[in-house]
Order: sequence, then C-alpha cells, then structure tokens
Amino acid sequence: MIIDAHQHLWRIGQNGHEWPTPDLGEIYHDFGPEDLAAACDGLNIDGTILVQSQPSDADTDWMLAVAAATPLIRGVVGWTDFAAAEASQRIAHLARQPKLKGLRPMLQGLPQDDWIVREDIRPALEAMTIHDLAFDALVYTRHLPFIDQLARHNPDLRIVIDHGAKPPLGHPEDMAQWQGAISAVARNANVSCKLSGLLTEMPDEQNEDLLTPCANHLLAVFGPDRLMWGSDWPVILLKDSYSHWFNWTLRWLTDKPETTQTAIMGETARRFYQL
Repeated sequence: MIIDAHQHLWRIGQNGHEWPTPDLGEIYHDFGPEDLAAACDGLNIDGTILVQSQPSDADTDWMLAVAAATPLIRGVVGWTDFAAAEASQRIAHLARQPKLKGLRPMLQGLPQDDWIVREDIRPALEAMTIHDLAFDALVYTRHLPFIDQLARHNPDLRIVIDHGAKPPLGHPEDMAQWQGAISAVARNANVSCKLSGLLTEMPDEQNEDLLTPCANHLLAVFGPDRLMWGSDWPVILLKDSYSHWFNWTLRWLTDKPETTQTAIMGETARRFYQL
C-alpha cells in the first residue's frame, strides 16, 4: 500500500484562501480532486492525506466535504483556532467527522516561536489528546525545541513533523543546527516525521545530491516506523513534478530493506493516521 501522507487542495478566493499568492503563478489556481487523480495517475498511489493550507474553519469544512466524495483521500488534517475560547468544542465536533484524522496550526507563520506551548493553547491540546487526533507540526529549525517540549509534556499526543522541519539545504552551518535539533525531537517516541517538501526547500542552484544525506539523517533518527513519505503536491510543482519526487524517493529506497520501503511508502502513514 502506497500512501501519500501530505498533499493539498485549494480554491483561489474561496474558503478563507490566503495562500498561494499571485506571484506563485505555477500554483496560483484551483486544485481539486480531479487534479490530484491526474497527478497520481500511473504511480499506484492507494490513498492520500489531505492537509490544510488555509488558517480557516471554512477550508477544513470544505476539505472534509471533498474527502467524503473522494475515495482516494483517506484522511484530512484540518485547522482550527487553538487559541479560541471554543477550541475544545470545535475539536470535539471535528473529531466526529469520519475522515478527520488530525489538525495543523500553521506554526511557521506565527510571530511567537513558542506559541504552541502557551498556557492558553493547553485546552486545545488536551482536547486533541482526548479525541486521539494527530498533530501536524509545520515548523522550521527554530521551532523544534518547543516541539520537543510539547512532546515531552504531552506523551499521549501523536505528533508528526511536516517536511522534516524544512532543513536549510545548502547552508552547512544551519544544517548542523537542524541535525542536532531534529535528532533531539526524534528521541520522543510520540513524534514521527514526513519525508516531504525537501525538494521544494532546496535552493535552485543546488544539486539534488544534497537530499540524500538529509533523508538518511531523518531515517537514522526516526527509523522507518516513524518516517512517512509525502508529496507536498501541488507545492512540489514550484520545483518539479509529483512523479519526479516520487521516483527520487524510490531510488533513495532501492538499497534499503523491503520492510523499510514498505513502512516509509505507506505503512507508517496508515498506522499513524489510523486509516
């Protein structure tokens, strides 16, 4: 079973749309389930996880409606305002939706790096734990100490780091800091990681060979049972095609044990998101 653990859909100007912006012409148009099916064609993708792209309840409601009508979409990671007074009630409501598997506050764009460990966010985190929802962490290196704190204080909360925390590829000193921070977070058994978004983060002038040691490090610290592949489509189109990243991953996995390949390409995501 091959599961794409991270893809998006959006409608420009609808459902609380804020991003992508017009300067990102390659992806500044609507992407719907028919586009997803076309992108996956011929790759034997068995299912995907649809992840929020807008900080909007309307976006989450729309994604759930799309997923309900689209068998290829096995689960949804939505959004809600964790700081809202009614966050716990909203999370309880979302948890009753069959395909809602997790939630993602967009930490990378918030002004406070430690936002997720603020006291007023705790009720939302407790509601997520009660309802056994996954927490997707959209972060950079600077956020990882707070994700480590989150994981240690909430050992029953299932956390997955999106895009490997966006490693600063091509910047050796920054990469060393990333390696140390991601290694520390990986010591928490309740934290998993997505092998996604790496190609998008790579500077244009850099060679794809940079991706291999990065992927190797993620596999070394998380192991195959806590590492899952995702396309980050359609954002991947800013660099290349869905199939390009898919095939790069298969080449990277070629010399790995079959159990490792099976885990990363689907089994880890299936288990983590309780598909």
